[in-house]
Amino acid sequence: MTTSRIPIDPNSGLKRLSFGVHLFLALAILALVLPTSGVKANETSGETHHDLISGDRTIFGTVLEVRSGQYKVYTGAGQDRFIPVKMRKDKGLPDLKKGDRITISLNDQNLIIDVHLVGEASHHRIIKGQLAQSLNTGHSKAVILTKAGQQEPYFIRPLARSKVASIPVGIDAIFLIDEINTIIDITYASKEEANHASHFSNQKSPLKGNFRQVTGVIVTSLNNNMISIRTDKGQEEHFEVRQLIQQKMEGLLQGQTVVLFVDQDNMVTDISSRYFKG
Repeated sequence: MTTSRIPIDPNSGLKRLSFGVHLFLALAILALVLPTSGVKANETSGETHHDLISGDRTIFGTVLEVRSGQYKVYTGAGQDRFIPVKMRKDKGLPDLKKGDRITISLNDQNLIIDVHLVGEASHHRIIKGQLAQSLNTGHSKAVILTKAGQQEPYFIRPLARSKVASIPVGIDAIFLIDEINTIIDITYASKEEANHASHFSNQKSPLKGNFRQVTGVIVTSLNNNMISIRTDKGQEEHFEVRQLIQQKMEGLLQGQTVVLFVDQDNMVTDISSRYFKG
């Protein structure tokens, strides 16, 4: 019985080995290139993260120096960024130092809303809801009416205040909340809501100077969300008080002189008194 033999190419093993070596080298080079391109991402190649809202993006940077309460950061975009030290200090995060690699979160207006060390965990939350009422006079606080029907008060970061104030009360929106329960960005829930909002411009939070100021002496202190004062014209007026400042008003007593800031709904949205800073 004869057995047929298949001729074996003595170079075939070498060819397979050569192919394997080339494949390994190609994958190794690719693995090195991909992270590097990410680290060098500049402001034109920012990426969107799952813990941000539509329009927001994240870029990378390197801290060049720390001076005058600011971090000077190189981002590869031709112009350095300056980030307040306070932005991290308020959250209890460690100070940055020269040479630190960081991620910078930007909103759709290219403003900085957050900063973290590369690899440092961020704990942003997204809340879908509406502004339940006009903001206070300084636009520093907001009450969100959530989809679950709960009213939740939040402080607003300074850079986000004008943006939050531009959203009319009662319009569906998406709020970005940071690690210390502060609103750092906002956007409309949909294009339809943005178009709908254009018909309710009168429901936007007034600018600080647009609140009506009523000066008088307290006749009845806060009771069932209401307060009564006697104005300097001798008239007694009654006002409902927004939830945002009810706690602030609990210490006021009959006979104290106050200045009420009244919004377009004739509700008290802030108060000033000589007994405390308004």
